[in-house]
Amino acid sequence: MTAAVRFTKMQGIGNDYVYINGFEDRVENPGELARRISDRHFGVGSDGLVLILPSGTADVRMRMFNADGTEAEMCGNAIRCVGKYVHDHGILSKDVIRVETRAGEKVVRLLSEGGEVCGATVDMGEPALNPALIPVLDEQPDGSQRFVARPVAVGGATYAVTAVSMGNPHAVVFLEGIDALNLPELGPQFEHHPLFPQRTNTEFVEVLSSTAVRMRVWERGAGETLACGTGACAVAVACVLNGRTGRQVEVRLRGGVLKVHWDESSNHVYMTGGAETVFSGTYPL
Repeated sequence: MTAAVRFTKMQGIGNDYVYINGFEDRVENPGELARRISDRHFGVGSDGLVLILPSGTADVRMRMFNADGTEAEMCGNAIRCVGKYVHDHGILSKDVIRVETRAGEKVVRLLSEGGEVCGATVDMGEPALNPALIPVLDEQPDGSQRFVARPVAVGGATYAVTAVSMGNPHAVVFLEGIDALNLPELGPQFEHHPLFPQRTNTEFVEVLSSTAVRMRVWERGAGETLACGTGACAVAVACVLNGRTGRQVEVRLRGGVLKVHWDESSNHVYMTGGAETVFSGTYPL
């Protein structure tokens, strides 16, 4: 009999992952499984794989693997779905859940509608702005200990890049006409740019007003996705650093809308968005 694992596919504004209950099932090689199960033609189809596991320090632990099998630090859209999953599957019965990630512990506050968990607000913690912590190589330091609107040459053009870490590295670029960008060509050039020793996620942002922006994202290890929660948070921070918006901003992504607040008093970034179950099944190991 072929061994199989039970899974649930979930999505947060189009950022879809396959979730496995690590309290009940064990995955020996999650990176290899992530590559197979994420394939949109021969697998379940997703942006990656998330394991929900016991934690020695928080309520649950989350491990996240990109579609290429690499393990990532955090995913803002996935962590909202983790909150919904543990609630819906009876792992936890409370509405405020502490989740251990490779980017530290995050607090997820579940949102309900008609008795159903429909989303969450996540305390994403403080953004890291020091280039060494992002990390991004600061070849011409200006004494600010920040990498804001720095000129970076990519593909024969120069872009003003703001680098932010939300537990994972982000390069934020403000442009007009983002729909016309050829991201399959441009995205990898940012992702693998030598300034980013751990590669980077890249957000291309069009400012609509002092309270709203649009963005497209090229995710490290996944390519263009419909949404990126940590990316939306990095964009909100970059907007403030560049004087583009206020501290509360509606971030419109291809998969939907996230509301992000960079709180001045705590320096924490709060992200609010939806979480939905798509379907469940079993997959051969």
